[in-house]
Amino acid sequence: MEDFSPKKVGTSRKSAAQNTEKKRAEVLLGRELPNNIDAEQGLLASMIIDKSREVLNVCIESKLNENYFYVAAHRKIYKALVALHNESKPIDEIVLTDKLESMGELENVGGIQKINEIAGRIETYAHFKQWLKIVREKYFLRTLILTCYDTIENANSNTDSLDVFLEKVEGKILGISQDRISDSAQKVSEKIDSAMSMVKKIIESRGDIMGIPTGFTELDKLTRGLHGGEMIVVAGRPGTGKTSIALNIAENAVFNKRAPVPTLVFSLEMSTEQLLMRMLCSRGNINQFLLRNGRVQNIQVNDIVSAGKELRDAPLWIDDSADINILEIRAKARRLKQQHNIGLIVLDYLQLLKPIDSRIPREQQIAEMSRGMKAMAKELDVPVIVLAQLNRSTEKENRDPRASDLRESGAIEQDADVILLLNWLTSKEASKQDVDGTVASNNSNKLVKLIIAKQRSGPTGDITLLFNRDITKYQNYQKHDDVY
Repeated sequence: MEDFSPKKVGTSRKSAAQNTEKKRAEVLLGRELPNNIDAEQGLLASMIIDKSREVLNVCIESKLNENYFYVAAHRKIYKALVALHNESKPIDEIVLTDKLESMGELENVGGIQKINEIAGRIETYAHFKQWLKIVREKYFLRTLILTCYDTIENANSNTDSLDVFLEKVEGKILGISQDRISDSAQKVSEKIDSAMSMVKKIIESRGDIMGIPTGFTELDKLTRGLHGGEMIVVAGRPGTGKTSIALNIAENAVFNKRAPVPTLVFSLEMSTEQLLMRMLCSRGNINQFLLRNGRVQNIQVNDIVSAGKELRDAPLWIDDSADINILEIRAKARRLKQQHNIGLIVLDYLQLLKPIDSRIPREQQIAEMSRGMKAMAKELDVPVIVLAQLNRSTEKENRDPRASDLRESGAIEQDADVILLLNWLTSKEASKQDVDGTVASNNSNKLVKLIIAKQRSGPTGDITLLFNRDITKYQNYQKHDDVY
């Protein structure tokens, strides 16, 4: 694992020198340098109580090091937390106390009582980003003041030329600005080769699927598969088979003959056992109702056993935690991406996620979740399928759903790269397409209209799929009358 800890060589001497300089500056100014002890303790407490390590990961990504903390004890605690992170050890008050003791710093931070006091300051780490922002701002203000103080001191005793002296001062100020801003912008020359390579692959593919196949022929033709970095929203009213189509796509991914795709499913509504039972029935073509009543034949039992063996070896992970927020989702996905190179993520479903801050309006909560899912898709470079609910407008107005019908937030429509809407075909539409009686002859079959309501990199349109409710499985359906 990459070592995110501050450089060890000369660290103690550097910290001691900074402390001395800070005290001298405070004496000169006649007051304390900018700081916020409450924000520092809130941020440290967030790292301690956050079992997902999302807080610590964000702090590290923000280039936070021990010197950002004003209080010496807080610097030592943060250093110990980063050390535990680098050693891939769990973090709590007991482990942190043991680490500080092994570093010979436990007494210096105030003992286990101080650790417990800090950890007990908050009940939730929902506001850690605000505390992180405050800690960073106070650090940069202190750094700027100390740089100005150092400039005054050096100006009085300068022996270099004015140009050399000003260059040193400008370098120090520029260094503060560079540390403050994260490295997100990239020069075009660094990425043009990969973009040209992508264009070349598209040309050479001549229409072949470039991403992960969904298993639905017409959908794959229009989307060319599911692509890394994209958020694909699948929405519909309750009972339209959102979970079923997501599981069918996941099943096709993990059993892809060309290259099985490791898949992670977050199920907030159903247990792992329920999902696996659905997949067993879908994979073995077993009627769920008959199975629940024990009315299956021996040959069908063999089909279930065969499907079970296939699923046991499949690169599939299911997390059925019900009380989970977007930060925990991203932390878990990041970890499994590192461990198993996850290539597809499914969330069932967005509106069931726990909000980070329950006090803000529901629309803002959903918007935060949606942005988090899109950010995760980009960060991990995998397609993320997000299931969502539609509002009741479609039922009241007796029409096909639209992207604007996504429930509780317009942010979902904005963030999504692809939006797929499910809707039952009306009797008139179904009879028009079911000219050979395939659907009418089987009560368990239902024709469903899959509407591609949005696609950033391709066309929109309607696709007809066949849904077998007995085995909760979507299948390709040969259309007899195009309705694009």
